[in-house]
Amino acid sequence: MKKLSRLSVFAYGAGDAANSMIISTGNMFLLVYYTDVAGIGAAAAGTLLLLLRVFNAFTDIAAGRIVDRVHSRRWGKFRPFLMFGFIPLLLSVAVFHVPDVEPSLKLLYAYCTYGLVCVAYSMVNVPYGCLVGAMTQDARQRARLGGARTLGGLSVGATLGFFIAPLLGAGQDMQQVFTWLTITFAVVGSALYAFTGAACAEQVPGSVPRITLSQSMAALKANSPLVVLCVSSVLFVTGTSATGASQFYYLRDVLSRVDLFPLMAAAQVAITLTLAVLIPRPVARWGKRAVYCAGAGLGAVGGLLVFLAPVEAPLLGVAGLVLGLLASASVSIVTWALIADTVEYGEWKTGVRVQGINYALLAATRKLGMGFGAGVVAFSLAWGGYASGVAEQPQSATLAIRAAAGLLPGVLVLAAVGIMYWYRLTDRKHAELVASLSRDAT
Repeated sequence: MKKLSRLSVFAYGAGDAANSMIISTGNMFLLVYYTDVAGIGAAAAGTLLLLLRVFNAFTDIAAGRIVDRVHSRRWGKFRPFLMFGFIPLLLSVAVFHVPDVEPSLKLLYAYCTYGLVCVAYSMVNVPYGCLVGAMTQDARQRARLGGARTLGGLSVGATLGFFIAPLLGAGQDMQQVFTWLTITFAVVGSALYAFTGAACAEQVPGSVPRITLSQSMAALKANSPLVVLCVSSVLFVTGTSATGASQFYYLRDVLSRVDLFPLMAAAQVAITLTLAVLIPRPVARWGKRAVYCAGAGLGAVGGLLVFLAPVEAPLLGVAGLVLGLLASASVSIVTWALIADTVEYGEWKTGVRVQGINYALLAATRKLGMGFGAGVVAFSLAWGGYASGVAEQPQSATLAIRAAAGLLPGVLVLAAVGIMYWYRLTDRKHAELVASLSRDAT
């Protein structure tokens, strides 16, 4: 099999930069936008995010079935979908422009626009994720692609942290900021999706061009590593999403140091750049499961620090957030390689290479985690009596923010580590079954 070129690895990472223009913007700022700009109550906004992320999980599964049924002789199974990436990007512009109407109509508009984003994003993101398994079967090359994907998302996350978050302080026109941001992302992101679709070749053919529903169900039923990975992932992503969604509130309302937001963005850049280069080495030595568990363990420690850090020692809370970034980056890199491994496991067990539904299930669990995480934060704010626009939050609100940013995420990522005990598809086992598949093919 042809070794991946630097261009194809770079192009794959560019695709997740486009993804992050949709998903990271929403994760970091949508709750803030709904509560502080659109004037939607915290509990109502949290319910919206939770319900629509659950809905998004089902749209991912539907997209997986569609992807498994489509095959283009010229472009392959996955790349054609990336050419429609401009649709969710344009819809994101509408999401961040809630009209100033009565509260019930505001909420209806928010449900409709974000729901449409969920549908359109699934039809682009699911085939994008499937590309890893179609581009290579080599564990180290898949780790490279996972690193490139993480770097692509990081580039956008860093932009949001460095340049956008400081513009959202008191007295700023937040609506104008989000208008220019989403329009710019719609233009740039569409070009990035097209670049990924053009430059990422599919080298691993499917055993069956168009997979039936019964074949998909049989492959899923036999794929225990996929089930374990999905359960662990929903716990981990719930925790990290809660930290991400509450980070702005934590720095602004608990530590009174919103000026540290760019520092967090810088830390994220440094951490992800370093891990993207170094992760293939520990993966080669100890395996992807061990790296996953070690990274998640750091997140548990970080969550405890975030919860306990006194106001007088803000850098201790920042240290906890940095450990959370370490956990999120390392686990994210190996997760995309692990899901590709489960494709070969299913093919080895059933003789049918099912890719779309495998990735769709993982993406669905991650969307559930994002929804649960945003819901945890929103409901915590409502429970703690969070008040928009006040100079100082009540003690109950700051305690709720601490719990949402640190205590609950720490518990959840620790549970995710425990679940991975049952993930038995080691890198050695994967190499053996890939070799067996190669022998059978010849």
